[in-house]
Amino acid sequence: MITRSPANVQIASDLSPPSSSSSAPAWQRQLAEVVRDPVELCRRLGLGESALPGARDGHALFEVRVPEAYLSRIRPGDPDDPLLRQVLPLVAETDAVDGFVADPLEEADHTPRRGLIHKYAGRVLLIASPACAINCRYCFRRHFPYQENSPSRAQWQATLDYLRDDTSIQEVILSGGDPLAASDRQLAWLVARLEEIPHLKRLRIHTRLPVVIPARIDDALLEWLGSSRLQKVVVLHANHAQEIDGEVAAACARLKAAGVTLLNQSVLLRGVNDRVSALADLSERLFEAGVLPYYLHVLDPVSGAAHFDVPDEEARSLVDALRDRLPGFLMPRLVREVPGAASKTPL
Repeated sequence: MITRSPANVQIASDLSPPSSSSSAPAWQRQLAEVVRDPVELCRRLGLGESALPGARDGHALFEVRVPEAYLSRIRPGDPDDPLLRQVLPLVAETDAVDGFVADPLEEADHTPRRGLIHKYAGRVLLIASPACAINCRYCFRRHFPYQENSPSRAQWQATLDYLRDDTSIQEVILSGGDPLAASDRQLAWLVARLEEIPHLKRLRIHTRLPVVIPARIDDALLEWLGSSRLQKVVVLHANHAQEIDGEVAAACARLKAAGVTLLNQSVLLRGVNDRVSALADLSERLFEAGVLPYYLHVLDPVSGAAHFDVPDEEARSLVDALRDRLPGFLMPRLVREVPGAASKTPL
């Protein structure tokens, strides 16, 4: 199935498009200048001609998007680099594999309002932006209908009314796409409206921006986030220690200084982090940056990503071996998201 990247969806919202003008914030300029061409990606990294057919075929299904800050951490000339494997399309993405589907988490069945997903008790997820800075090849939302779930400010009112009417909801999770791909003006407006709902206690932001474009954590973001009355949790997404360089660590430090609790969730990926040493290094590097490991997800069975799959038995063995190397507070919980379950399912 041919899909459109979230970054290309035309949305009915007040989000400001990425700008490369000199007056735009540094992160928006970087967002506008990401590598979008699989041929350019291969050329920049010194990959041979053999990589091009698969890169083109996979790109046709889900386009390439790689920020320069992330590209700089990929080892040139190494087709097995763990960061490259997360962003380079392969011909395997075109394979139809039984059990791998467009909506593996059945989110379409839990969307009572435009841009709102309500699956678990006490918390809801808002699609705060349809855009991403990076297109991860294993993304479980690579087929998500963002054009149907990107509210304008006026359309957000129905979602806010839903939250206000359900007093059991205590936590709002901003997701996407990537919520931090939205402008600070839009995010500040949305969070201010959430703060007006008295029974809301926590704001959780699921984002990969601080990892792939650490310049996103600037003064404008910290102003609205740091001043919120809501308890603030940012859940990062890093899969390999190589992703966390000095700039990423500095971005994490700025978030912590603003009173944010930092967690990380990873996906167990064949050829990326399916070794005990890789998982141990990731946990250690995260903690050095002030981030606690949270979840290690087995792969959501989304079509186009079957080549990343690690069987459950192997995943359990890896985590058992990891437990022998790490203290308990650095151990991520191995989980699967099962459609219809009341929470993440431990493995």
